[in-house]
Amino acid sequence: MKLSEILKNGIIKNNPIFVQLIGMCSVLAVTTSVQNSLAMGLAVTAVLVGSNFVISLLKNVIPDDIRIPAFVVVIATFVTVIEMFMKAYAQPIYQSLGIFLPLIVVNCIILARAEAFAFTNGLVPSIVDGIGTGLGYTVAVLILGTIREVFGAGTFLGIQVISNPIGILVMPAGAFIVLGILVALFKIIMARQEAN
Repeated sequence: MKLSEILKNGIIKNNPIFVQLIGMCSVLAVTTSVQNSLAMGLAVTAVLVGSNFVISLLKNVIPDDIRIPAFVVVIATFVTVIEMFMKAYAQPIYQSLGIFLPLIVVNCIILARAEAFAFTNGLVPSIVDGIGTGLGYTVAVLILGTIREVFGAGTFLGIQVISNPIGILVMPAGAFIVLGILVALFKIIMARQEAN
């Protein structure tokens, strides 16, 4: 498979949010603002790229019967580094993301890419897969976060842009509603593109 196809698959064809619907806890919880969405997207992307890199390097050394615990250790290491970095240099974002930052360790997206791709493919394709899947996740949470912040809170990056926001959109029920609409729109767009 070409590297461009691997990248495109992660962003569009196998988008972890709009197609696979995995890793939903953090998606629904942190997308109340663009800033939180971007921070979580970048953190997930960094963990995906780093863990795919290391797992691809160690795939011939890790025994099959302990591969999942080995994946978790590798992923947890990257999450810990990112968490420490955010705590030291981006305290408000670190506090805003709360428990969802350390929960990246058990995010289905990262474990799935480690198992399905990095453990069976070479170094460069695994890195590209991590970048593509991370970008797909980031784009999805940014779209969701932008809609929820603008129309739910009436702000964009904290600047007031709408005077009468729809408050339910920043609540958990609003996250489900907006995500459902976005998934439906994504499927309609993909079906039309395949038909052409």
